[in-house]
Amino acid sequence: MVISAFELVLLTSALLALCSIVYYTLKTGISPMPSSAKARAEVWQFLAQVSPRPKQTIVDLGSGWGGLVIPLALRFPECQIVGYELSWLPWFTSKVIQRVLRLHNLKLYRQNFLQQPLPSADIVVCYLYPEGMTKLADQGRVQHWRPSYLISICFALPNHNALEKVKVSDFYQTPVYLYRL
Repeated sequence: MVISAFELVLLTSALLALCSIVYYTLKTGISPMPSSAKARAEVWQFLAQVSPRPKQTIVDLGSGWGGLVIPLALRFPECQIVGYELSWLPWFTSKVIQRVLRLHNLKLYRQNFLQQPLPSADIVVCYLYPEGMTKLADQGRVQHWRPSYLISICFALPNHNALEKVKVSDFYQTPVYLYRL
């Protein structure tokens, strides 16, 4: 069997994409796994409670493939939406969608948010991992960067009491937390 040049390019691209995802999964401690539709629905319920106003900033830490950050930009065009994603392929995918949809209120950064000065934010949403939540809750980081609300999918913010915690009826019984900081 002979492989055509197109098939070779396609196979090489797929292999590079897979290697990239594995590399960033090992580097960050979590794969770019989208949250479940039911968990995202609960995030929307919490957002309805905190009701973002025009000119507010909403930050998505670990914005992945854009499953939440893109709809945020669409739903709140009068707000500034900021997404941080370290893994190259999910970030690039989100960037392409942002350009196609012409979302001028969305800024996507391919950076580790734990090593960056973060923009002032009114609302933060995240789907991180336990160590990431611990680093986020670090006393120094919280003192320098204090959003009004934090909505976290799956993992709690250590040493903070959630205003609300809901377990969604998905396969993992995923908890979603709402914090007033």
